[in-house]
Amino acid sequence: MQPKDMVAALRSHPFDKEFTPEQVGKLAGLAREVHFARDEIVFREGGESHDFYLIIEGRVALEIEVPNHANVRVQTLAAGDEFGWSAVLMGQGKYFQARALEAVTALAFDGQALLGACKADPAFGYAFIYRMLEVVSERLQATRLQVLDHYSPIAKRAGA
Repeated sequence: MQPKDMVAALRSHPFDKEFTPEQVGKLAGLAREVHFARDEIVFREGGESHDFYLIIEGRVALEIEVPNHANVRVQTLAAGDEFGWSAVLMGQGKYFQARALEAVTALAFDGQALLGACKADPAFGYAFIYRMLEVVSERLQATRLQVLDHYSPIAKRAGA
């Protein structure tokens, strides 16, 4: 993807909706296009992945690995969503498994490079980290809803 195409892809992605044109340009300079095949594991829970992703097309499942059981899907992400936020927390393992449900095209950002850009430009850092907190909040809410669904009396009666 050419640099101007990268900027266009970012401008159409909701993640940077509040970013200035300069901040979008900075983000574009850190981006690279990646592809994942259907059923490809992008990263495993607890494993290391150094990238943060913005989905351009395709769907990704975020799952919790449950020993001796099928994985529990926490959320299904699609174009316009993001995942891999823990890459910015250097040295932290992943909190979920990410698996492509179909062919996926995404923009990938190295977590260390993102963190460096945030430190070098406090205005960019504030905008990026503030938006990242919204992403973390969405994941927390999705996980909360899954737990509530699993333990609800209706689910227990239905045999879930």
